[in-house]
Amino acid sequence: MSEQKSARILIAEDEANLRLVLQKELERLGYRVQVAPDGEAALRKLEESNVDVLLCDINMPRIDGMEVLRRVHERPNPPEVIMLTGQATVETAVEAMKLGAYDYLTKPYHITELDIRVKQAAEKRRLRVDNLRLREQLARQSGLPEIVSVSEAMKEAVRLVERVAPSDASVLITGESGTGKELIAHAIHRLSNRADGSFIDINCAAFQESLLESELFGYEAGAFSGAKGRKLGLIELADGGTLFLDEVTELPAQLQAKLLRAIETRTFFRVGGVRKVEVNVRIVAATNRNLDSVVADGSFRSDLLYRINGFQIDLVPLRERSEDIEPLARYLLNYVGGTTKPELDPQALEALRTYSWPGNVRQLKNCLERAVILSNNGRITVNELPPEVARPTPFIPMAQATSQPGAAPDYSATAANASPASLRDVERQQILAALEQTGWHRGKTAEILGISSSTLYRRLRDYNLDRRTH
Repeated sequence: MSEQKSARILIAEDEANLRLVLQKELERLGYRVQVAPDGEAALRKLEESNVDVLLCDINMPRIDGMEVLRRVHERPNPPEVIMLTGQATVETAVEAMKLGAYDYLTKPYHITELDIRVKQAAEKRRLRVDNLRLREQLARQSGLPEIVSVSEAMKEAVRLVERVAPSDASVLITGESGTGKELIAHAIHRLSNRADGSFIDINCAAFQESLLESELFGYEAGAFSGAKGRKLGLIELADGGTLFLDEVTELPAQLQAKLLRAIETRTFFRVGGVRKVEVNVRIVAATNRNLDSVVADGSFRSDLLYRINGFQIDLVPLRERSEDIEPLARYLLNYVGGTTKPELDPQALEALRTYSWPGNVRQLKNCLERAVILSNNGRITVNELPPEVARPTPFIPMAQATSQPGAAPDYSATAANASPASLRDVERQQILAALEQTGWHRGKTAEILGISSSTLYRRLRDYNLDRRTH
């Protein structure tokens, strides 16, 4: 079925027989058709669902076609309107076109002629909506355009992307900040059946609760002070495409409930709205938090987690795939270095390889941006790298070391002079201390250590700590 033929049509016609004939013929041609017996009913239908083309009779009871046309064009992102009448005059045709009608047809008309006009009107609206979506995407675009990796861990992540993308399953991407969760989300969208639709992203931690609700769900005129007109929410702009919820575990509790219902029913209310809006959206979400912990402490609803976690992809931190550092560094230099990108000195490259990168790829990018600014004679040496990168201390996976009573000990001083063999012992002791602190609760242990659950499980296997030894 062509994109034009699957357009959504609303027929506003008070003559019941003609209304039925138009509905059957247009459905036969492949359109999705709704009908309304008068102008008031048509306006209600427009509130409840998205419509591409409105076929509107001029002479109707309650609210006539011209008034419907006026009100339709007061809405954001209105449908294209084709006016229908049995009493054509030059004056009404001119008035209709001035009010924004796409076209004007006089009864009787052939269904083939109507089909052509509807197809053209639907294509015009599609182009207008695509333009709006592209502007939204450009305004919100961030991150790099492709995934650069040679490691087996990232190859596995890409393989999972390729498997899940063609489905409509909700996907939850987990991993530390800066590991590339947004790039993976873009890849899922590009490889999906929704690739021609929009990819709309929102950072759930970047807004206050009241602003986040109106940003996500939109609002009606008068919903709050300053709401002078209707605003479409991001979930509505993502209709037919993908909505990416970054840092989803930061959603306030009230919005978690509203989002859960929207995902389950594919409908929602705009802020201040009384009529449901229908959407068909795929949800891709991401978080750097420990899932067990956010559910256990009640900050995130378990039922919402089950909804968005139809398929999970966990991204390994950069320190666990050091073979990716060199290709990433060279790619990023192409990206940030301009037309005369500097070369990496071998010692500088070795410093990049041995650093632990707690901020992952994002930190690597920032480091290279700084180095490019400071570089001389087209070369980046260790002198242009940040001090913590140029003179690193061995990485210990404890993110929240503290000296408070009962907390896991701080081994950083010992680690600074540790050999590789003793460093493994230090790391093992640190994990054991964190396990004892949490009563061997693995989710809480991973959060204390500042690593993902999957990384902790690998460490437990490596150190033969799969079960409590005492």
